This record gives sequence, structure tokens and C-alpha cells, in this order.
Amino acid sequence: MERYDKENMVLKRVSQPKADRLEPVPLSDSTMEERRKNLLRAMEEEQIDCLIIYGDLEHGSNFEYLTGFLPRFEEALLVIHRKDTAFLLLGNENLKMAHHSRIQTQPVHVPAFSLPNQPMDRGLTVRDGLMQARTAEAGRIGVVGWKLLEEKCPDQDGLFDVPYYIVDALKKLTGEKTQIINKTGIFIHPGHGIRTVNNCNEIAHYEFGSALSANCVLDAMNQLGPGKTEMEIGSSLKIWGQPNSVVSISAAGERFQDASLYPGRKRIKTGDKLSLTTGFKGGLTSRSGYAVSCKEELPEDSRDYLERVAAPYYAAMAAWLEQIKIGMKGGEMYRLIETVLPKDTYGWSLNPGHLTADEEWLSSPIWKDSAHLLKSGMLLQADIIPSVPGYGGAGAESGIALADEDLRNQLKEHYPETWARIEERRDYIKEELGILLHQEVLPLSCLTGYYRPFMLDRDRAFTVGR
Repeated sequence: MERYDKENMVLKRVSQPKADRLEPVPLSDSTMEERRKNLLRAMEEEQIDCLIIYGDLEHGSNFEYLTGFLPRFEEALLVIHRKDTAFLLLGNENLKMAHHSRIQTQPVHVPAFSLPNQPMDRGLTVRDGLMQARTAEAGRIGVVGWKLLEEKCPDQDGLFDVPYYIVDALKKLTGEKTQIINKTGIFIHPGHGIRTVNNCNEIAHYEFGSALSANCVLDAMNQLGPGKTEMEIGSSLKIWGQPNSVVSISAAGERFQDASLYPGRKRIKTGDKLSLTTGFKGGLTSRSGYAVSCKEELPEDSRDYLERVAAPYYAAMAAWLEQIKIGMKGGEMYRLIETVLPKDTYGWSLNPGHLTADEEWLSSPIWKDSAHLLKSGMLLQADIIPSVPGYGGAGAESGIALADEDLRNQLKEHYPETWARIEERRDYIKEELGILLHQEVLPLSCLTGYYRPFMLDRDRAFTVGR
């Protein structure tokens, strides 16, 4: 582990990464058909007769995975039977979307899924909507919300992360003869969830959002300066009308004053702690450090910030990027980070890495003693957040994909522009930052591996090796 000693992390002048030129890549009909078949196969393996998939704006990614759309400001259910019949239970304003669904479904109007006080005199009750979707015929029903409770919670099969009124209606309709269990894991379980592994079309699709988030953060970093407000900088964190997957962060000084999460009128001062975060479908980019150009501008009691926090953190990031590979157990990565950046010393608390997709945090195969394998097609981020009393944070979270030779060849053939960006990023990471990636590691943004803890210094960033 000598390579990942903090003394081997060198802050020096490097060429700044270039923002990517991007075009969105749509999900193909063949990808949507592959998703449908993968789900039906999983239902067969787990002997699920019927799957009820909940969706709303914030908890709709499993729903959107098959339908292609979110229910926006309403709620919705996608009901799929193992025999391949599907129903969409939709409110007043989303009923029209059934016609646009990426998989074939039968629409069922359930006004209770609409906004408060909208007309409720047409359509079916929740119970009757579930009846029309033939749920009463099923012997074993899986309910899908968004939160994976498996492996962590006792009696998880009977815990449901969907609104009570839906579960209550379902239980009253089906009676005791029907087994109703939580099956969110069929989508996002880190060991077998169908959404945890992506094909080449999905990787190209998600690369757009991951790279876009990095473009935004790079622009925001280059706009930083004393006297500018959080809101001025925060304007760089949204672009092209794309929906954010997280609450954007543009924070100077002490965060969460008056419980505020959002950029405000606070002006950046030299020596302030700084945090920038934005995310879109496919990935998040986050950078944290200080509003300084050099060590001398740090607060007097934090002048050793580089040695105490930033350099050890970057050592962990370099280790994560260099060591991650297909076939690695999640527990191996956890032990690596624990060795390079001991939790007791540096105060990190989350999983040192997680899966990403439409949402920023899908699930994670990485925790202490995890036996789950990292697989080709996974999208991952290193969510390592040090917390050392008396110092500001350090952060350089960006995304990667794992791809075996076959998947890499498919990307190269079908998405040459995406592949060209990936190759350019790999070269930059090696030549400018000194980080040596396994060939199956594909950086998904121009900022992967790039970290400047003195955030007003646009010329210097951390590198590995002297």
C-alpha cells in the first residue's frame, strides 16, 4: 500500500480537463424489450405470479425502467403478470401516457392517484383498479417500491415502502390466501437485481448524464471567486432543462444554516469551505475543498488541511480507481479503503462505493464482508466522505463503468463517439494524474480522478507519484 501513502499524493500543475461535447443517446426498442424479458425471467425464477411496481416523481425509477416515463406529480402502478400481461394504473393527468409506454400495457384509470381535489367521479377506486389488473388471480404477489430492505432488516418480506392505502387495498382484495411480499430487490439487489447491470446502449445512455454533471461542476469551479454568491455559482449546476437526480449543492462556509439545503445569497469569502454537487440520470459529480489558491489562504487552524485530510482522501480515491475491477468482491473494496483511509481516523460512514443509474444511488455491493461481485455492465461511484473535526471536507466523486472485452467492443462499434470520449479520459487520467486504470474501467466523465482541493487554483490538482 506504499503507493497509496499520502506522501505520494502530489499537488502540482496539470492541464485542466476539457468539458465534453455531448448528445443524448436514447434507449432503444431492443433495450426496452431486453428489460421486459429480463424481468419476466426473474419473476419465473423467483416464482412471482404478479409484480406491482409503484412510481411517483421521486420514487419512480423502477417504474420508468419499463414504461419509459415517470408519473411526474402523480402516483402510478405498473402491474405485470408472469404470463406477460401488463396494466398501468394511472391518475387523471398521466392516463394519456399509457399510449406512450415503452412496453405494451392496458390502461386503468384510478383518480385517487391524481393531485388533491382533482375530479374523482370517473374511473375506479384503488381496490377496483387492482381488481381490473387481475391481481386477485395471483397466488404470489411481489410489491416493488424503491428502498432495498433485504439483507439489512428483519422480516423484510413483510415491509413495504409504498403508500399504506395501496397495500391495504391490495390485502383486502386478495385476502389471506395470497402471499404478498416485498420484491424491490428483483430490480436493485446488488447481487441479482436486473437493473444493476447495463448493456452497451444503456451505458452510452447514462454516460450522457454522468458527463453532463461533470461539465456543470467544471464550469462552476471555474466560476468560483470571492464575492460571488452561492446562487451565481449554482446557476452552472443546471443545464439544458435536464432533471437533476439530487438536490444541487453550491455551499460556501458553514452549511445548513437555518436548515437550508439550497444555494442562497451567501457570498464566497477567501478561506471558506466549499461544496459543489449536481447529478443527472447516469451519475453525480461532487467536489469539496476550500475557497483558496494556496496553503497560506487557509484558516490558520487548518493550514495542515492538505496533509491531514485532502492528501489521504485522494490516496483513497486513487486506490479505488486503480484497484476496482470485474470479479472483485464488495468486501475487498471495503477493506482496501479501510486500509488506506481508516474509518476511525477519517470519519467516513457511508459505503465506499455504490451503483448508480437513473437515480444517484441505486444500491451498493460494497460494505464490510460483502461477498457480492462487481460485474461487467455496472455503473459505480466512490462515495467516500471524510469527516475530520476542525477541517473542511474533501470530495471528488465521479462515475465509472465496468466493461469486459465484449462490452467494450460493442461500445466501440455502436457508439464510437462515446468510446472516443472514454479513451481520451483514460489517457488524461494516466498521463496527467498518474492513475493507472484496469482496462475494464471506463471513466464516465471528464472529471473522473481530477481533484483540486484549493478550489480557486485552476492550475494545480492532485496526482499520484512524485
